[in-house]
Amino acid sequence: MENIDDLNLFEDMGIDDTIEIAGFKGKIDDIHTILEKIDSIKNNCCDGCVIQLMNAKAIAGKKHLLHSVIHALLAFKRNTNLANDLGIEIVLRASAQRQISKALDILGLKKGKMDIAIVLINCPDYFLNDLANIFTRDNGVLDPNLDDLKEFYGISDKKLAIFDIEDIMIDKTSALIIDL
Repeated sequence: MENIDDLNLFEDMGIDDTIEIAGFKGKIDDIHTILEKIDSIKNNCCDGCVIQLMNAKAIAGKKHLLHSVIHALLAFKRNTNLANDLGIEIVLRASAQRQISKALDILGLKKGKMDIAIVLINCPDYFLNDLANIFTRDNGVLDPNLDDLKEFYGISDKKLAIFDIEDIMIDKTSALIIDL
């Protein structure tokens, strides 16, 4: 078993020091326009910055997202990544899907009011303020909603009676490695 500290994930991936996970609420009128605004924020700074937006209703908490980020980084390190883009790899891992289209159906942005989970990797701290100019900061959206998660992932009440929802989703994320 590898020790996470011995993997040098962050240095090997060109990640200087930061992984941020934040929750926001917002209204999306046009997905393309929102993605352009996100690209504009990234392009005003630095290379290697990743900003990935996801449907927070399909996330089982910060631990679930951090686990997905680590697995995505490991996949790139080991050349077992399913996507060419780290942000999309995070979406695949967090949704426990192997197909990008299925992952985006679950975690992709939708028009209308939305709870949004955002992962920032290798980005300056002020990007959270820039994002707060587009959306309203609310880390409460990262708290798991069992009804939503049961629907998204087909999780039974029987399984939830035994395991915590974050652990179930972490297990699903980890299962992608076995399925490769």
